[in-house]
Amino acid sequence: MALKDWVNNTKLRLPMRIDAHQHFWQYNPNTQGWITDEMSLLRRDFTPKELQKEIEALDFQGTIAVQAEETHAENYYLNNLAASNNFIKGIVGWMDLRDKYAVEKMHELKAIQKLVGFRTITQGAPDEKYLSNRQYIDNVKLLPEFNYTYDLLIHHSQMNSLIRFTDQLPDNRFILDHIGKPDIKNKQIKSWRLEIKNLAANPNIYCKLSGITTEADSKQWTYEELYPYIETVAEYFGIDRLCFGSDWPVCLVAGSYTTTYSVIEKFLQQVTEKERAKIFGLNTKEFYKL
Repeated sequence: MALKDWVNNTKLRLPMRIDAHQHFWQYNPNTQGWITDEMSLLRRDFTPKELQKEIEALDFQGTIAVQAEETHAENYYLNNLAASNNFIKGIVGWMDLRDKYAVEKMHELKAIQKLVGFRTITQGAPDEKYLSNRQYIDNVKLLPEFNYTYDLLIHHSQMNSLIRFTDQLPDNRFILDHIGKPDIKNKQIKSWRLEIKNLAANPNIYCKLSGITTEADSKQWTYEELYPYIETVAEYFGIDRLCFGSDWPVCLVAGSYTTTYSVIEKFLQQVTEKERAKIFGLNTKEFYKL
């Protein structure tokens, strides 16, 4: 066998590396109003073609495309991208989970084969809007019937509310986005660390190692500042419930795709190759049932 063929065959036998969290959008100031002046480099389109170059350079074979807009059309936009870009292995879409007719929408969306779950932008919202809203809770409770997961997007100040919310839903498969958005910039860790411990006690919740650099000072963060936060989720969630996510293109505010990846790569130098393979893809594959 030629050396080239041996290398290619070896790569095929390696565990698939999957980025658990990234976005695409066609920039529109009316729908991406959350992009502030400090994040102005995000005020443009971000496409699969651009991302593919980034992931292939680091031997990633797949990604999970996560909703960036809270519209029903977002599901079909991402589905169209996935249909022509095989590296998009799963879609985390959006639906109004406060709608009393949400179950009908769940049936409709089962036609999108790569739709693996949903996310609501609950970050910063009052509890009565989502986390303590009875209609919302009852609809999230229906997701396991359709084999859908649910991404948890909150600000660190909502952690206790999130724990009360997830405690009511023992049959759901949850994954925490951006390690719960701790206040890394101001080096606040004590209360968040305790809350992470309590949240992680629920075995049905995974955690994405994503959005970490952008929660620090995006202009001058250091690995040493990030380390205690990564160490905390590693300690409490364990190797089997952690998933690497780039949060591209949002991560570009604090560094390139490669720079974002290098933070987790450096942290994982202390674990085995088998454990690294879990965090860089196998856990994502398991959680989203790819």
